[in-house]
Amino acid sequence: MRSVYFLNHRVRAASLALALGAQAVFAEPQHGIAMYGEPELPPDFVSLPYANPDAPKGGTTVSGEVGSFDSLNPHIPKGTVPWQLGFLAYESLMGRNWDEPFTLYGLLAESIEVGPDREWAEFTLRPEAEFSDGTPVTVEDVMWSYETLGTIGHPRYHGAWAKVASMEKTGPRSIRFTFDEKDRELALLIGMRPILKKAQWEGKDFAASGIDEVPISTAPYVIDSYEAGRFVSLKRNPDYWGKDVPYMRGQANMDEIRMEFYGDGTAMFEAFKAGSLNISRETNAEKWETQYDFPAITSGAVVKSVIPHERPSGITGFVMNTRKEAFKDWRVRDAMLHAFNFEYINETMTGSKQPRITSYFSNSVLGMQDGAAEGQVRDMLAPFADDLLPGALDGYALPVSDGTERNRGNIRKAIALMEDAGYTIENGMMTRPNGTPFSFEIVLKQGSAENEAIIDLFTQSLERMGIAPKITTIDSAQYTERTNSYDFDMTYYRRGLSLSPGNEQMLYWGCDGVENPGSRNLMGMCSPAAEAMIDTLLNATSRDDFVAAARALDRVLTTGRYVIPIYQWNISRIAHAKELKFPETLPIYGDWIGWQPDVWWWEEE
Repeated sequence: MRSVYFLNHRVRAASLALALGAQAVFAEPQHGIAMYGEPELPPDFVSLPYANPDAPKGGTTVSGEVGSFDSLNPHIPKGTVPWQLGFLAYESLMGRNWDEPFTLYGLLAESIEVGPDREWAEFTLRPEAEFSDGTPVTVEDVMWSYETLGTIGHPRYHGAWAKVASMEKTGPRSIRFTFDEKDRELALLIGMRPILKKAQWEGKDFAASGIDEVPISTAPYVIDSYEAGRFVSLKRNPDYWGKDVPYMRGQANMDEIRMEFYGDGTAMFEAFKAGSLNISRETNAEKWETQYDFPAITSGAVVKSVIPHERPSGITGFVMNTRKEAFKDWRVRDAMLHAFNFEYINETMTGSKQPRITSYFSNSVLGMQDGAAEGQVRDMLAPFADDLLPGALDGYALPVSDGTERNRGNIRKAIALMEDAGYTIENGMMTRPNGTPFSFEIVLKQGSAENEAIIDLFTQSLERMGIAPKITTIDSAQYTERTNSYDFDMTYYRRGLSLSPGNEQMLYWGCDGVENPGSRNLMGMCSPAAEAMIDTLLNATSRDDFVAAARALDRVLTTGRYVIPIYQWNISRIAHAKELKFPETLPIYGDWIGWQPDVWWWEEE
């Protein structure tokens, strides 16, 4: 098994190299922009540090996905889209270097210039930038893309667009965005929006587009063929305009990237074992150790690689929807956390090989520290003391069971919490104050045997409290519709977080998401303390302020008791054909290599 570790120079990343030093004041156009400090790569860099500029071109990756799809447009809330299309089939003005906390370098744009306080950002397009049909990228395409996405596109684009006071063409290839509020991250966010071809959508309803409209973009890959719900094949464009752009050297090496869709994880794994797929990401440590011994592995045709990363754990688990009556009371949510027998579930599912997520930013310096809040963290939270839940200021840790199946101690605590919230057990059933049985619906997407198994174990614990939840398993389209409209009590939840949290945090946890459909605030939280910490993150000018605000936010989120966390994935386990290679030098966001084929290549032995 191949394990790859970080080079010594990445010690800077262990301290996260947040580089929250003096703010750069650009007097002229630059090749890149960092959230804090200066870009690490010089203007004449050859390639990204984790890309191999000499990698050969050719080969095919065939990966599997559980579920289905009915749309090829990842930029609108309608429909279910192969998630990879948002990354592989489109390009933006700037591209992100995954070896820095948050730094962008020119892609479609050859330069960026910002005002002294980043109150505006101006981009100049590369003259050679063109769409896959050979037509040039124009300022008009850029302006149309931003306005369209910001008004009728997916809600994730609306927040930044709402802060744009003006957008103007300042030259044949240049465009300036002026912002109407103080937000140092906006200059970077604006550079990351996908650029669409205006002419393709003239006379068409962009917001209603779906499976029949194949996008025309500037990306190195184009959709070559597809069958709704079954597969999508992306082919490398031999005339791709940006192959010599430094940011792209050593990327987009595969001739074909193909995604096959399956009804469940078991069928997908059998397809991989049979050779129908040639790369597979495994999230279950126990399965990795015990079931990856099939003939292709023993013969050496398939190899196992472990890819580490240094990003926060994020939050993965089962989210409770506080819009619903069942979970409005934090004591009920706390009871669910006590009833969830993580230690027993982890032993059953992974052989206790995977550590638990302890907070949203755990596994990083941005995570909340043990014990009571101190120093800047406490000072930041103090104005909101009356609204914070128990543990935010005085210290909090997730419940820990004794590891036995019955989990008697925590079940007793869970029942006591329910009683404090006004519930009683009558005739063996947990009963609401109005005398009706307490129950709730857990909505799951078809195809995740692991999530279903975890919920089965959780349900057994709830039965000991006199609670019988309803389990509903639905297809991808129905699941998307119901989660977008918040029509669930509890569901599976995964939210990845970075070393440079910013505006996306408001989309994840902001009050606007309580009522606006399609947000990522599935728990329906509205916390003035959380929004204040996010605002501090966005405008921090010192490392200490930034880290303190992140740790304070982590306390608000974790003690909110919105999500029942499960285990974290602090490494990526990838089984792949021996001909598929990736660089020895890994970025601090090493898991990106585990998720995306950007810098992989095919090389015969």
